Amino acid sequence: MAEVNYTTQDILNKQFSMKMRGYDPEQVDEFLDNIIRDYEAYMHENFTLQEENARLQAKIANMVKVQQAVAPASSERKVKQNSAITNFDILKRLSNLEREVFGSKLVQEEKIKNVSEAQNQKAETFVEPEIDDQATRLI
Repeated sequence: MAEVNYTTQDILNKQFSMKMRGYDPEQVDEFLDNIIRDYEAYMHENFTLQEENARLQAKIANMVKVQQAVAPASSERKVKQNSAITNFDILKRLSNLEREVFGSKLVQEEKIKNVSEAQNQKAETFVEPEIDDQATRLI
């Protein structure tokens, strides 16, 4: 910041010497000239800060635009990941459901198959008895 001549207390406590018709005009003019320089310094500092503020706000706005442009892509990836997980969960549940529904049918079919195989084995184990030509009894 530019060098400032007076503080608010200096301005408030300033005493001018008295001359015949009031205050000394040279002292008042010198004091007012210094106040004008201070105001110019404050105005310059204010203008510099406003420019910096505008530049920083533009930079923030640009960063927000970039972030908003990047955010949908990253959120889209998250949605795809979530849907992939969801699809996997659905397939897993569907597989478990098929196993439950069709598994009981397979067990029933297996039992029927075992029973029919057992009956076939019994039928195969039945052997026709040999007949003795001379005897009338079965062996």
